[in-house]
Formats: sequence, C-alpha cells, structure tokens
Amino acid sequence: MTSSASRKTALPFDREYYRRYYYDPRTAVTTRREMKARACLIAAFTEHVGLPVRRILDAGCGTGLLRAPLERLLPRAEYVGLEASSYLCGRYGWQQGRIEQYRGTPVFDLVICYDVLQYLDARAAARALSNLGRLCRGVLYFSALTRRDWEWNCDPVRTDSNVHLRVADWYRRRLRRNFREVGTGFWLRRGAPLTVWELESRF
Repeated sequence: MTSSASRKTALPFDREYYRRYYYDPRTAVTTRREMKARACLIAAFTEHVGLPVRRILDAGCGTGLLRAPLERLLPRAEYVGLEASSYLCGRYGWQQGRIEQYRGTPVFDLVICYDVLQYLDARAAARALSNLGRLCRGVLYFSALTRRDWEWNCDPVRTDSNVHLRVADWYRRRLRRNFREVGTGFWLRRGAPLTVWELESRF
C-alpha cells in the first residue's frame, strides 16, 4: 500500500459538509467543549515555553471553534483564520486561501494546523508542511488523521473517510526539517529562542 490512500471524490466543503461534521450534534466530529480544552492546552504550552504570542495563524480554521477561547486566553494576539472553503469564508469572514500557497507577512508566533492535511494529496501536503516552516517563528500545533488513527482511534461514523491516510512518520520526517518535536502535537521552530527540558521533548 502506498503512503497515501486514493480519495474517492473532491470534497466541496459546502454547507452540507459542515452541517454533517460540525453543526449537527448527532454527527459532529468535535464539540465546543473539546475545542475549548484544546485551546487551553495550546495557550498553556506557549506560556510554558515563554513565547509571547502576538500573531496567531489558524490554518484551516473551519467553523472557528478555537477562535473565541484563544482570544480570551491570549488577549494580546491577532488571530488570523485561513480557510479554503468559500462557504465558510462567506459565513465567518475568514481569509480565503490554501495553506500550501499562503504567504503571511509578518510571520506568526503561533501556527495551528489541526485536522487539515489529510485532505491534501501528497504533493500539496508536502508543500504545506514546508510552508509551515516559513510561516511559523515560534510554536506549531499540528495534527492530521493518520492511517493508525483511522484503524484504532477515531469514530468512523463521525469522521470523514474521504481523505488521504498516511503513516505518522510521513508527516514527522517533513516537519523535522524546520521544527523540533516536543509531543502532544507541539513543534518548536528550529532556531527559536525557546527552551524545553530534555525529557519534555522527543529529540
């Protein structure tokens, strides 16, 4: 089997897609409570490593469930929501764009790319991972659905199967070119003046 499973069809990321996976509590893949907890984790980690957060990029921000809790927890930071879906950009006012092509100026202290890259083919996903290194000057919070997650961790009823399933190491090898892995989804930009203890990081 190749590192990337073939997608069935191109997804429209339209109103019906978000109704099923985000708005309808019977089929939603996540909850506000879960995303609030995730925002608390992200904000606490940036404080732990001593990163002053002035600019946040939420790449593939979706319905924006991280925005309100992050703005409360990091009140001095400017939040930028980047989204490919024209439906969501029209509804919420996000910047429309794709993470593999986006150029943000100035760069961002904190970049979040959560549950996005499994929707990109291998070439686009590799470009996106490289671009994260250009966009992030401090902390990256990254996660994507992997083959193992699909087999062991996710709820297949609530999780979109129309994705590219890769092994986790496919992402790690590419992220390590620009970042040091800490764990729990956190990566530090190489060269950033941020310190974690040896037993707090993978490398």
